[in-house]
Amino acid sequence: MLAAMMGGLLASLALAPTAGAQMSGLYSAEVHKVIYPAPSAAPAEIEHALMVARREHKRVILDFGGNWCPDCKVLDYYFHQAPNATLLARNFVLVDVNIGRFDKNVDLAKKYGVPLHKGVPALAVLNAHGRVIFSQKNGEFEDMRHMSPESVTAFLTEWKPAR
Repeated sequence: MLAAMMGGLLASLALAPTAGAQMSGLYSAEVHKVIYPAPSAAPAEIEHALMVARREHKRVILDFGGNWCPDCKVLDYYFHQAPNATLLARNFVLVDVNIGRFDKNVDLAKKYGVPLHKGVPALAVLNAHGRVIFSQKNGEFEDMRHMSPESVTAFLTEWKPAR
């Protein structure tokens, strides 16, 4: 009987909002989602994103973070919710850059002017030719768990290309 009760309790916890993300609606299935690919993939993914951005007249967002990072997962969740998903798809090519435990792709972060020591997720926005038009300098999204989806909407709106 105790085992059945514990099993039921564990099952209910798996569906409950995660601590720190209750307001966002972020559920445990999202928390365990792998967002960032192998660190070695980043240079090729950035080149591909720039090619797509040139062809489709978009900008590129580089999202530096790690699969261990709860704030990175909240940002990813917000990116894929309305109205942000539409803003993102119409205006940007997103590249998730895996920083490992702050020991991978540090050279790319430096190249694009993103100080990882300020926290992650950390974003850079590039034009279609690879020029940095915005790089996060002060860890603006490092406390994403306590920010609203509207903060992401404002960011995407500010940095989308003029049409």
